[in-house]
Amino acid sequence: MTFGVDIYETQIRDWGHEILENLLKDRTTGENIIWATNDYSYRGKGYSYYDEITSELICEDNNRVVQPRISKSLEEQKKRINEKAEVFTPSWICNAQNNLIDKAWFETEEDVFNREILVDGVHSWVMKDSLPPYPSGKNWRTYISENRLEMACGEAPYLCSRYDATTGVFIPVEKRIGLLDRKLILVNANTPNITPYMDSKQRKNVHKIWRRAAYKALQSTYGFEWQGDNLLLARESLLITFIEFYQTKWQTDKLPDKECLKKVAEIISWNIWQMDGLKYGIPGYNPTEQLGGLPLLIPSREKFCRIKEWTSQEPLQGNEIIFVQMLNSNNKK
Repeated sequence: MTFGVDIYETQIRDWGHEILENLLKDRTTGENIIWATNDYSYRGKGYSYYDEITSELICEDNNRVVQPRISKSLEEQKKRINEKAEVFTPSWICNAQNNLIDKAWFETEEDVFNREILVDGVHSWVMKDSLPPYPSGKNWRTYISENRLEMACGEAPYLCSRYDATTGVFIPVEKRIGLLDRKLILVNANTPNITPYMDSKQRKNVHKIWRRAAYKALQSTYGFEWQGDNLLLARESLLITFIEFYQTKWQTDKLPDKECLKKVAEIISWNIWQMDGLKYGIPGYNPTEQLGGLPLLIPSREKFCRIKEWTSQEPLQGNEIIFVQMLNSNNKK
């Protein structure tokens, strides 16, 4: 099974209703994410700013409602630029900035995953055959465990680079440059492969080793976004990225099993969350929650946003964290 740039929600729902429901879940409110834009209000009931995004609103006959920015009309794109300063970044710039992160982490001036090039005035990159040596005390497992966050992530081009957000050009798996992509490149390269001599138990164990490492890579990848359609696109992109690296690793066109995809969608729903980056709450609402005092009975949409710090992969477990508290705590250090 191969995927294009635009992912149909009906297809995801057909893999398992719980998978799409997880991708729509807001873990702070216990409800679904909201549109947080009036761009769809012309469609009628259920499509206004404060309405939840439900599977019924985006599946079947509504399958093309949520589309990547590149598929929107120029008029829609200009409107969102003017109203929300929504400007997406070309992949070559995402790559250049992500390369700086890796040079700092690897403590080197050497190119790490790829080498940037300029051909006839067009920016691109060439993937490297090998990585520089890991610094003392670091290895591929510490790399995939490093927390990475994309703020105001839009469709998350810095996290996963399935396509160039400004041109819509699809990027092959072997040439991906996102922060999650880089982690999964290392997962695929450093986990064992199946050999013809393995029995079924050994094959199952090899799959488990990969799966747990891939979960870990995903668990340490975060992003937040205001607008519900962008957020859903980002979440879908992380899900499909996981699937594509799975298929590349095992040289198959089959999907991971349903339980695996449910867990992936659950991780994504905690890690890629909807938030007003200035108020640290649900877009369109003012958080009234008391922090550090006695909890108040307040509407769920007036809470500060929650994320999860993961502690295990199977079973999925982690500690729920109020994002602004974690931010304030880190700023005091």
